[in-house]
Amino acid sequence: MDADRLVRLKEVLHYIPVGKSSWWEGVRSGRYPAPVHLGPRTTAWKLSSIMKLVNGEESK
Repeated sequence: MDADRLVRLKEVLHYIPVGKSSWWEGVRSGRYPAPVHLGPRTTAWKLSSIMKLVNGEESK
């Protein structure tokens, strides 16, 4: 697994089984990692940040 690759929301939600609204609220509140903006309507997350969250490590 390449931990430096970027993953889109659909794949993030595969690792973190929450709804889209809950995910975005968590991003806004700082509970979940901030996205990388690839374009005006395109966001992704570093897989390494998502895996840290899955493993219970600090995500900030």
